Amino acid sequence: MSFINYSSREINCKIVYYGPGLCGKTTNLQYIYNKTAADTKGKLISLSTETDRTLFFDFLPLSLGEIRGFKTRFHLYTVPGQVFYDASRKLILKGVDGVVFVADSQVERMEANIESLENLRINLAEQGYDLNKLPYVIQYNKRDLPNALSVAELRQSLNPRSIPDFEAVAPTGVGVFDTLKAVAKLVLTELKKGG
Repeated sequence: MSFINYSSREINCKIVYYGPGLCGKTTNLQYIYNKTAADTKGKLISLSTETDRTLFFDFLPLSLGEIRGFKTRFHLYTVPGQVFYDASRKLILKGVDGVVFVADSQVERMEANIESLENLRINLAEQGYDLNKLPYVIQYNKRDLPNALSVAELRQSLNPRSIPDFEAVAPTGVGVFDTLKAVAKLVLTELKKGG
């Protein structure tokens, strides 16, 4: 669903960070934004509600190269984690090119992870997408906490298809760019297939 801007010779791709409330989606985007060169990124926009917020910014990673003479600009979004913001989540998923599912590694958040992943599948299906065919990676965030489940337990519940997954501690940046690079590469691979 990428958008091609012929005047600026850019392909615009949308990557959505999805997951339960307070899992670290916003922290991921803030870390990426703060570490991205000022001349390659747009403004960080925050749409706040009473209990959650959606973040968005775009950037042009020069290191990823060009596709048929076009630069690739990535637009990164977070979705509200709480279930009652489902309409917002559906809207943000429109035109998505890639998804990062951010899972909270804490044992008491496993049910919320499973519920959010199922919600992602349903919301994508309603718009004609199949998560199994979309560029998609999983990030196991909050690996530094003492009550974090093992990666094996997380994989068993959240990643039975063995898609690319990454351990992360978003506030310190551990795993943040590894996750982003992996989903960006998958999106670019799909773009190259498409034309």
